[in-house]
Amino acid sequence: MKQLILLLLLSLGVLFAQAEEKDQRLWKKALRIHERVLTIDTHCDTPMEMIRSDFDIGDEHQSPDSRVDLPRMKAGGLDAMFFAVWVGQKPRTDENYLKSYQLAHQMLDSIHSAAIKHQATASLALTADQALNIESSGKRAIYIGLENGFPLAKNLERVQEFYRRGVRYITLSHSFHNDICDSSSDLADPEHHGVSDFGRMVIHEMNRLGMMVDVSHISDEAFFDVMNMSQAPVIASHSSVRAVCKHDRNMSDEMIEKLAENDGVIQICLLDDYIKEPDTTTRRYAVESQLMHRYRTEYNQMNETEKTAFNQEWQDMKKNYPKELPTVSDLVDHIDHVVNLVGVDYVGIGSDFDGGGGLADCADVSEFPNITYELLKRGYSEKDIRKIWGGNLLRVFREVEKTAGTLAGN
Repeated sequence: MKQLILLLLLSLGVLFAQAEEKDQRLWKKALRIHERVLTIDTHCDTPMEMIRSDFDIGDEHQSPDSRVDLPRMKAGGLDAMFFAVWVGQKPRTDENYLKSYQLAHQMLDSIHSAAIKHQATASLALTADQALNIESSGKRAIYIGLENGFPLAKNLERVQEFYRRGVRYITLSHSFHNDICDSSSDLADPEHHGVSDFGRMVIHEMNRLGMMVDVSHISDEAFFDVMNMSQAPVIASHSSVRAVCKHDRNMSDEMIEKLAENDGVIQICLLDDYIKEPDTTTRRYAVESQLMHRYRTEYNQMNETEKTAFNQEWQDMKKNYPKELPTVSDLVDHIDHVVNLVGVDYVGIGSDFDGGGGLADCADVSEFPNITYELLKRGYSEKDIRKIWGGNLLRVFREVEKTAGTLAGN
């Protein structure tokens, strides 16, 4: 099925236009490999769009701010996507806990509704093996992750509640500290110096249920706590390599080595600031740095009107000071580093599309074959590419399921 789609696109000149400067023999080989391997992206923030009444995941969207929909997943040969239910951090009041919980369920409702509406082309997936089953039927597999444990609101029972609604990983924190653990991005002093007592219970409950623990966004201290607490391998659903691009959201070599010892996987993120360090001499860098500082120090305390104004400032900055984006070649530099450090079994792709991800030559899911081409160009075998595009993630997912079965037996 994917082969027919990719050949059709070639005949229409869609992908061929992208391939004009490529080695044509290698490009065609890359397309054949891309068709054969199971492709999984572990992170997009599209549910933020899906809760809007005017957005349908079944339509192909032309907006430059839209990166993911079912037609473009099909065009780019993407077999499975983890749709992230992202809930931003707010002050931990009863009112905000309730609002975050309601928003999470609103996004979950939108994902379930989309899967029903578009059941001819997509299916909700709950287990590792269902990705293969759904792909073989010619459909896209829709997985769900919860980005930020804030909606748990210190209620351990909600872990199982979200699991029953289809959530198969939880990103423990986001841009600010929460009840579970410290964030890598919060400018405040550490709150827990790692993972809290409640966070330990959350991790154990996730292990019991067969839900993957996601360490993207959490602090270094929290990461090493998770490594000591989790009885199953863990994932970094959308992180990159600090040795290649110095950023607090990226993982150090020590962290990547520990992740590999745990038999986990780092899913390399396509967000520009995590891929290539910015040019610090530009006006864009100065304006963006100022806005980012305000986001980290003030955003949580803003009311909705102030947040709307801030978000508009952010959009104006992007429009007035366009940035030169990194390329797929820059992305694969991160993959190379992980492979050279710990081997090919511990790396994958987590785009962060619709949440900031996007490269000059991989702007949305339809352009994913460009990654396969670059991997092939650098000497990766089809076996390696199969692992990077989904095999490694499925290995971790199955081990998490196996651990849950063992814990249930005990």
